[in-house]
Amino acid sequence: MSKLTEFYSYINNKTVSVVGIGISNTPLIDFLLGHGAVVTARDIKPREKLGVLADELEAKGVKLVLGDGYLADITDDIIFKAPGIRCDMPEFTAAVAGGSRLTSEMELFFELCPCKIFAVTGSDGKTTTTTLTYTLLRRELEKRGSNAKVHVGGNIGKPLLPEIESIQPDDFAVLELSSFQLHTMRQSPYAAAITNVTPNHLNWHTDMDEYIRSKENIFLYPGNERLVLNWGNDVTRDMYSLTKADITYFSAKCEPSLENASAAIYDRGGVIVRKTADSVEEILPISDIKLPGRHNVENYMTAIALTYGFVSREVICEVAREFGGVEHRCEFVRELDGVKYYNSSIDSSPTRTEAALRSFSQKVIVICGGYDKHIPYEPLAKPLIDCAKSVVLVGATSPKIKAALLSSPEYAGSPDIIGCDTFESAVEAARGAAKSGDIVILSPASASFDMFPNFEVRGNRFKEIVNSLK
Repeated sequence: MSKLTEFYSYINNKTVSVVGIGISNTPLIDFLLGHGAVVTARDIKPREKLGVLADELEAKGVKLVLGDGYLADITDDIIFKAPGIRCDMPEFTAAVAGGSRLTSEMELFFELCPCKIFAVTGSDGKTTTTTLTYTLLRRELEKRGSNAKVHVGGNIGKPLLPEIESIQPDDFAVLELSSFQLHTMRQSPYAAAITNVTPNHLNWHTDMDEYIRSKENIFLYPGNERLVLNWGNDVTRDMYSLTKADITYFSAKCEPSLENASAAIYDRGGVIVRKTADSVEEILPISDIKLPGRHNVENYMTAIALTYGFVSREVICEVAREFGGVEHRCEFVRELDGVKYYNSSIDSSPTRTEAALRSFSQKVIVICGGYDKHIPYEPLAKPLIDCAKSVVLVGATSPKIKAALLSSPEYAGSPDIIGCDTFESAVEAARGAAKSGDIVILSPASASFDMFPNFEVRGNRFKEIVNSLK
């Protein structure tokens, strides 16, 4: 009996609570209903915020528990929680003590997935690296004329669990995994990469140590055979001691040591090479990479290391010359009156903003600020001083970013600091500060939740405003 058949037999007539009616859990509800589960959907949002979705769920036979008491009286056989809800809520603890099983859509996908999983996490770069990994594998299969498919999901794209029946053993699954998804993960993928670890989401995690431990869950458990780590990041470089997996280090700044790794991928004279104890193999001329910035060189290094042996050098070079990037990541929007506008709404931390700013060869006008994740902004001061001619601030983190700049010993009045009350006025202020030949970029260094549901909505709003300028 297959794992999937066993699960279908197990879930039939089981009582299930799905906690958090969001992007990943709405398809999950349909999947569970389709296999005989008795489903209760729970969400802190009141009914009026769910709108027509509440009516649709009830029409399917789903019981709704909404509002402040959404976690009350959970006694179901299985509880699926959304990634952004902590597992140590008192109601969850009591339910587990009473015999409930607490899990998530992603954890169940790991249990049931029949094919090799390639997974990426990190504080920065994981979306681009995940997309590159998917693109490389897909292009290779196309070149071979293979009928196998590549499925991409997790923190990017769509939930993959509802598609589990269509996934075959010869396929590949490529996942972007957040620290929220990894927090309770007790399974690991075949190939895992951690792009870097810097302070992030400290409004959710209890401290930096818990954040790091969550990231490590991507490789700590049986099944992980390949681990890709950032040699230039102090946190990831030392993770070798926690695993017996085959390790590849990468760096765009220097040649990593092979003392604790079987391979190193780095820049040697403008060419990405892969070095082992026995050989050095040229992989990709950096000049072939269409995406700007050294951070994208490292994203390629990570994807190459993840897929080594599965993807040919020919495919790697083809993709590098053609791949234009991920939406909302240094995405060119338009040129108006000689000013170029870029949307990098995905930049939700200082390190992401630094990478975006250093992608350009000139000083830019940058729009920063947003939801406060309780991370430090002092590290953002020098990149802003080095790379920005004007900083337009809007949102909850504006005072922190301004304070970081003004308190920096290197700050001598440049860049200009412009404060705004609304997102729309921030875009207008950036336009007003720009002259022909300038670059304006939305790179918030903050999450979006103070003004927008997610970074995609923020980025789309930026593009709408920019495209409406006359």
